Amino acid sequence: MKVTGALLLTVSAVTPAASVYVIIPGIIQQAGTGAILSLAAAALIGLGMAFIYAELASAHPIAGGEYTLFGRTLGPLVGFAYMGMNAISCGFAPAVLALGAGNYLRAVWPDLPVTTVALGIVGFATVLGILNIRTNAVVTGLFLGVELVALVVLAALGFAHPSRSPLALVLHPVALAGGALAPASLGAIGLAMTVAIFAYNGFGAAVYFSEEMVGAPSRVARTIVFALLITVAFEFIPTFAVLMGAPDLKALIASSNPFTDFVTLRAGRAISIAISLGVALATVNALIAIVLVFARFFYSTGRDRAWPGPVNAALTRLHPRFHSPWLANLVAGGIAAVGCFLPFHFLLVLNGTGVVVTYALLCVGVVAGRRNGSTRHGLYRMPFYPLAPVLGLAALAYVLYANWIDPDVGRPSLIATIVMAALALAYCLAMRRRRGPAWAVTGPAEEEA
Repeated sequence: MKVTGALLLTVSAVTPAASVYVIIPGIIQQAGTGAILSLAAAALIGLGMAFIYAELASAHPIAGGEYTLFGRTLGPLVGFAYMGMNAISCGFAPAVLALGAGNYLRAVWPDLPVTTVALGIVGFATVLGILNIRTNAVVTGLFLGVELVALVVLAALGFAHPSRSPLALVLHPVALAGGALAPASLGAIGLAMTVAIFAYNGFGAAVYFSEEMVGAPSRVARTIVFALLITVAFEFIPTFAVLMGAPDLKALIASSNPFTDFVTLRAGRAISIAISLGVALATVNALIAIVLVFARFFYSTGRDRAWPGPVNAALTRLHPRFHSPWLANLVAGGIAAVGCFLPFHFLLVLNGTGVVVTYALLCVGVVAGRRNGSTRHGLYRMPFYPLAPVLGLAALAYVLYANWIDPDVGRPSLIATIVMAALALAYCLAMRRRRGPAWAVTGPAEEEA
């Protein structure tokens, strides 16, 4: 692949439409029109993280993703410990999307069996993932086109009938307080920003496809930054347009489905259903991309001898025709299928704060890479270093605080992350005793050697 194919897969993994319809409504309920400031602040943090991802991935374009970046910059122990944690938590991440798509479609067809639909989506994504990576790029590109058209229609409906000025949204943000509109507090905007960071997450998925990119060291950095910019544009602009065009701001902020309600009001039920189906298709598209990501993750773990010998051999087996890690793909899909039978809240707890740990290690890793020289050979250097990692760590400290004061998902997720990290570290230490001190993260060059 070149940049275009990797970009289609990466933006599909982020799935902007699903973020707009599933994550951003919660941001609006919390911060009102202050969601604009929350999304803008999260975009700046995301840009800093994209620069960090780009620098590390340019130096180490390896299919294992983040654990290989940490293994090269922070040492094998950190890398393999993160690998174990990632295998536990994120292995079930596709199930969250599949069940979410089922619940979303149930709003249109109330009698739809959510688990059955979720299993069907996972099965479809798994089978498709066995095909050649270029075929998957084309398929996800077509699905992504439908998704982005739906967001363009949403933005057009908002801008076509403005009910308030853009400056009012930015300079005088309001939120619901006691059933009435009142100035949005900085605290509410800040807490909403911690959720907005998750809405943009996924642009780093490009590193997982880097071994299948032509000229990856020079192109993967551009892919990551472009993916973030596209994501921000297609999430921020429709949200801004709807908040500007909503005739009844109080009803919109109070709604759990503000974008669906807005489209129904402005364009009618039929258009609203069509866009909702586009959003459901976007979730399916994201699932295809994420299964591809984790197939490459498991392939890399097998190459790094992270499991018993027969398991490693199976995970690294390539399809004779499509040259895809097909058994690793089946493992990724199988874990996702198991996740479809787990309680949805439990899945949220498992995956809730993993991205915070990932971002924090990325910030530390890029600084370590500069100091120990492990990223010196990379073809990309972020601008204004070390601004991005320093501000990133400060923002992540606030995100951790916001999660700790959330007793429903945030705090249990932090505790679950600590437990998973401890289990992963224990497994890593046991495997290190078996493999010896030379056990390290490898890559295509080392594998061929």
